[in-house]
Amino acid sequence: MKKIGLVVLVIGLLITLFTGFKYITREKVVDIGEIQISRDKTNRVSWSPLIGVAVMVVGGGILLLGPKK
Repeated sequence: MKKIGLVVLVIGLLITLFTGFKYITREKVVDIGEIQISRDKTNRVSWSPLIGVAVMVVGGGILLLGPKK
């Protein structure tokens, strides 16, 4: 159970440090016969650092309150 708590704690830390990511999609603007014009569109996915803190609290709870061997 301690391993699971530690993994959840590390995931929470990573979520807190990295508050999002971006990715690029290509969309077609004009398509006339053999002529095609496309553009790259940047999309961003972001979340609050408070989510990472909450996950760290859960991981710490699992780590501290888990069954002792």
